[in-house]
Amino acid sequence: MASTLRKITMAVLAPAMAIGATVGLASAPASAAVWSSCDQWANTSLNGYTLYNNIWGSGAGSQCIWANSGTNWGVNANHPNTGGIKSYPNAKKVINKSITSLGSLSSSYNVSVPSSGAYNTSYDIWDTNYDYEIMLWMNKTGAVGPLGTSQGNVTLGGHTWTVYKGDNGSNAVFSFVRTSNSSSGTVNVLPILKWIKDTKGWFGNVTIGDLQFGFEITSSSGGLDFAVNSESVSSS
Repeated sequence: MASTLRKITMAVLAPAMAIGATVGLASAPASAAVWSSCDQWANTSLNGYTLYNNIWGSGAGSQCIWANSGTNWGVNANHPNTGGIKSYPNAKKVINKSITSLGSLSSSYNVSVPSSGAYNTSYDIWDTNYDYEIMLWMNKTGAVGPLGTSQGNVTLGGHTWTVYKGDNGSNAVFSFVRTSNSSSGTVNVLPILKWIKDTKGWFGNVTIGDLQFGFEITSSSGGLDFAVNSESVSSS
């Protein structure tokens, strides 16, 4: 689900512009990582990806991020069992190509996620003006749901989705929720973008900026572990 606040944090503006969260300490993984932090706005760049702890929601608890690389990372999150998204820890790859100039855009993913809590594992894709947000939900658990109204099902990019169209007052949001949970696979992103542009006409030939992948966490009471075992983003 999109929000103005998350848009602000993803645009990497000053943290003072977003709602503060009560952030305590949580445990990093037992094995030493290349990088780790429990800071609310912690971020670093590793092998072409930028990692964000990104605890942006009100009423958040603690969350620590660790990374062995830009494509092997995770968090331990302890957010209370209340409504509202607390965080979106993610790894970002910058594309900076218009849809028509892209020959290909795809990503592979492999994650380990808890069986409890409330969250989704999702791609969050933005145009460079942050007018449009395209979310691809690969799995979801607990009381979470996308913004907007259902537009029916469609098979694109190697997956079958239920599509939702909405607006959060700041930008349009198009959410593609996989009809069954997946913890690993490959998604062909370009056909999804072309379907939105050419078949539905919901936007024109926008330039794709940020492609993020991570965990949108609403609750993880007691402390739960989320890990990206591997990820790759390729474009031409």
